[in-house]
Amino acid sequence: MFKQRHSHARRRALQTLAALASVPFHAVAATAVAVPRSGDTGTRRMTQLIGSNGWAGAPADIAMWHQMGISWGRDVAGPGQPDSPRDAMRIDRTGPSYDSNLPPVLLSNNRNGFRSLLLLAYTPGWNATVADDSKSAPVDVNAWTQYVDAVVRKYSAPPYNVRYFQIWNEAAGRLSGGLQQATFWHGPAAGGKDGVYDRAMQDYVERIHIPAARIIRKYRCYIVYGGWPDQGGVDTYIKWLEYRSPVVNARMIDWVDYLDIHYMKVAELDPLYERYVRNGPARGIWQTEIGDRYMEDPHYLARYFFDFAVWALDRNWDDPDKYVSMVFHWDGVEPFRLTQRGNPRKYTVSGRALVVLNRTVPGALAPVPVPLKFGPDVAGGALYSDKDLVFQVAAPAGWRTVSVPGLKAPVARQPDVRFIDALTGQAAPASDVALDWDSGALNIRFKVPANVNGAPRKPPEVPVHLAYIVVSSRQAA
Repeated sequence: MFKQRHSHARRRALQTLAALASVPFHAVAATAVAVPRSGDTGTRRMTQLIGSNGWAGAPADIAMWHQMGISWGRDVAGPGQPDSPRDAMRIDRTGPSYDSNLPPVLLSNNRNGFRSLLLLAYTPGWNATVADDSKSAPVDVNAWTQYVDAVVRKYSAPPYNVRYFQIWNEAAGRLSGGLQQATFWHGPAAGGKDGVYDRAMQDYVERIHIPAARIIRKYRCYIVYGGWPDQGGVDTYIKWLEYRSPVVNARMIDWVDYLDIHYMKVAELDPLYERYVRNGPARGIWQTEIGDRYMEDPHYLARYFFDFAVWALDRNWDDPDKYVSMVFHWDGVEPFRLTQRGNPRKYTVSGRALVVLNRTVPGALAPVPVPLKFGPDVAGGALYSDKDLVFQVAAPAGWRTVSVPGLKAPVARQPDVRFIDALTGQAAPASDVALDWDSGALNIRFKVPANVNGAPRKPPEVPVHLAYIVVSSRQAA
């Protein structure tokens, strides 16, 4: 179902990941009929942000998802009518080759506290505009809508109660103004000299998105845009979202509840937030694919999700489902997954980093209301987890500092402070970290070990260590 990404050229260079350690602290037409999620206490937690592609099946796999803090899964429902319009409609299978039964997976997710996102895709070969090409527009739109209606009708009802459905996947690339290798939307000239497809945008809006979106809204469910990949570019994404079809007299953005992009940095979410989420019409921003070869950098996931949480706390995170990112993929044999198959299944370094993050930041989240001041060569961010003040810091070996001006000193005992390796969870000796208050500021000194846990960098860049500094009790600002 999903593509495997094995080319370094498909993604920006890993060196750009250093930008993830920013510190962003600061002192409708076709209105959705879906209702807000019930039982929301207003508490925001790191786990609400974390999802994965695929499903957890065996009890041991479910336990690993809980340990990593994964709360969302994503996969396809089908196969529909794969061989002929005379086929019975089949929507009970899921997985890369439709090799698993979907209903028991969804029931297991509900029992174990996992949320489910079902992907609606693609075109059966017999109905494809480009012969036998499942990524091309359907000839008969009714066949597409019958499949969508069957999936949403069945799985939005009890006992499954799925509320989120994604339309297609990465309808982008050369045909839509992006790079050629990012296309999951093909047209009559897809095999031609330059792959130009003049009606790419119009066909997608009229034949795929709007028909499916109307069905999803009919069943009082939420529409998740089919993921827009980084190669497509945000400007082109906006162009597609705001294209008004003269046939259906509507824009895609009028029929989107959650924007979805793939493999973008947290800072790249800001234009979409400002344009579509701050004041509507969209309810939130998701990334239903992150990671993959980016996880060759062992710091990638821990930095991404910590930064994502800091970003979300500063951008009206008023619904637990407003911001979600899903790792591609939790299962595999490559080192850039969350776990590797075997008996027993084992965590990769990225999977272990999620376990450490979940254990270190388990509580209700809140922003730090005052700016941070990092010493030379230190980058990072901070947030509150229940009463703990948690910093994430990246720095080269040696003694380093971070301070929080304007944070009042405690009136009782001096709080404890710990320096924790972000990849192993091991705490450093107490002598390697110290704090004090001076002139109305919290000051922390910490010793980064000589054997840092970061990947080697090209000269003259210096490898860095990723760690958490946990101050044990919350102080008034």
